[in-house]
Amino acid sequence: MPYINIKITDENVTREQKEKLIQGATQLMVDVLDKNPQTTFVVIDEVNTDNWGIGYDVVTDLRAKAKK
Repeated sequence: MPYINIKITDENVTREQKEKLIQGATQLMVDVLDKNPQTTFVVIDEVNTDNWGIGYDVVTDLRAKAKK
């Protein structure tokens, strides 16, 4: 019974994109590990960019710098 946890920043990810992530992750388990898709759980956590860091920087700041 696989449990897949996908963490992404909360930057306007659409329902359709989330559906594709769920379908793709489930299919990967089917293809690679021969798992039953009916017992494969996928959870998507959206994290605010203020709560996500890369190196010494908060992603919110990194995104702002990239737009300059």
